[in-house]
Amino acid sequence: MSDEVIINQTRHWLEQAVIGLNLCPFAKSVYVKNQIRFVVSHAKHLDGFLDDLDRELDLLAQSNPDEIDTTLLIHPSLFPDFEVFNDFLTIADEVVAEHELEGILQIASFHPDFQFAETEIADISNYTNRAPYPTLHLLREESIARAVAAFPNPEAIFERNIETLEKLGLAGWLALGLQQSKAGDAA
Repeated sequence: MSDEVIINQTRHWLEQAVIGLNLCPFAKSVYVKNQIRFVVSHAKHLDGFLDDLDRELDLLAQSNPDEIDTTLLIHPSLFPDFEVFNDFLTIADEVVAEHELEGILQIASFHPDFQFAETEIADISNYTNRAPYPTLHLLREESIARAVAAFPNPEAIFERNIETLEKLGLAGWLALGLQQSKAGDAA
């Protein structure tokens, strides 16, 4: 599958779910300003993906936020299993610390089979963090702080997202042209 297809599918998810359903009220402004960097990793193993993460952390930290405010590092095939991907996040956070970027950058994660602790795979709440491919979202903490300060009651976003998805249901999710979990669940 080409990078263009992978990025287009990721853009579709951003437009329809993240922005369209307002799952992240901060995403629209950086998207319309073209400040999101989309990177597809072709690493064949974890070490190669860590090299890609190193490069993207450095690039984002050194970039002007008006040009690149955030990065989506996508790997279409290295992490088919959510548990493996989830375990990898500890290493990814350690990489942020190794780059001395704690308090400057942070990582959020998305996966086609994302599952919050203590939920069933079919719970629609898991779809708040389901993307077409395993994705690391590299974020500037300064941008997050600015967005949160401008948003009334930011702690309610998660609960509102679950309510939105419960009303939408799996059929509504699929009607947006978004994929069902690869685990084949039915919410």
